[in-house]
Amino acid sequence: MSDEARNVIEVKNLDISFRMAAGDIHAIRGVDFVLKENEVLALVGESGCGKSITVKSIMGILPENAVINSGSVMFNGTDGSIDLLKKELHWRYRNINGSRISMIFQDPMTSLNPTMTIGAQMAVSIRDHEKISKNEAYTRSLDLLHEVGITEPERTMGQYPHQLSGGMRQRIVIAIALSCNPEILICDEPTTALDVTIQNRILDLIQKIQRARGISVIFITHNLGVVAKIADYVGVMYAGKIIEYGNVFDIFYDPRHPYTWGLLSAIPDTSDEKGELYSIPGTPPDMAKKITGDAFAPRNPYALAIDFKAEPPLFKISGTHYAATWLADGRSPKVEMPDPLKERIRHMKEEGAAYARN
Repeated sequence: MSDEARNVIEVKNLDISFRMAAGDIHAIRGVDFVLKENEVLALVGESGCGKSITVKSIMGILPENAVINSGSVMFNGTDGSIDLLKKELHWRYRNINGSRISMIFQDPMTSLNPTMTIGAQMAVSIRDHEKISKNEAYTRSLDLLHEVGITEPERTMGQYPHQLSGGMRQRIVIAIALSCNPEILICDEPTTALDVTIQNRILDLIQKIQRARGISVIFITHNLGVVAKIADYVGVMYAGKIIEYGNVFDIFYDPRHPYTWGLLSAIPDTSDEKGELYSIPGTPPDMAKKITGDAFAPRNPYALAIDFKAEPPLFKISGTHYAATWLADGRSPKVEMPDPLKERIRHMKEEGAAYARN
């Protein structure tokens, strides 16, 4: 990815709370990231870390009890820059959502209307944003279904969602998301509800379309195997913050945050003869309570005294790599990643080199 590529999305100091009867939940605590033109950015982390809330704020589809405390979401389109958070939801729905920024959700059945045929749903999606005839919308729909790998597009146009498999429904959802040629595609765990074989096919499809169309993609997942396959850059999230950010090689080959060490160590390793499966000890913090210091400190075996007192900033590791851990401070004692993880990374590098040669 070129450093000269245009930033199509710039999220700065995004801070979001949810008003609840028992008290506010501070779900997003100052998120910053950029999405570049033609780039795939993966947001990864445990369930509840704030991945989906972050992208829903971009789309303007947060629940009614959500409060945006601060921040901006700059959409730098081909015709200028807009802070999406300052625009009314009705304007965003008519001018941004579905036409310039589209989103794919994890369960395709909840994204499709069970009472409408596939053709009718696709035509409505297109004609809501573009003034074209029914015949033109029908022709474009057929082309889109063919693009996403539907073998009998004419027949599929007349079917209802319940008549299709999960994989077929997700392909339809992808086709609808692409129907108005968006500049940005947001994928919120789009393969979670599918079996492993179909998951791989859908990932290959998204990757193929992204490259062919030059779309910028934000991909949300908790699966690091998916990240390795599809991402250019990775943001590791924990307790409502991005705690490590870098390109895919930074994160997989040179991770610096102990939480990232834990995530990588938890990937099943077929080369491990003992067959042991690592899990990060403890549980994520209660976001309804004030967090003092590093949110990961209670679960961090390498925590320093300062971790329980002050929140670490994002330290710059390299031009592409940042980590919010006091271990990255030059004054901190030198702590190496666990030996088993070093060995795993060595294996990953060897596998990557062998794959490149082939």
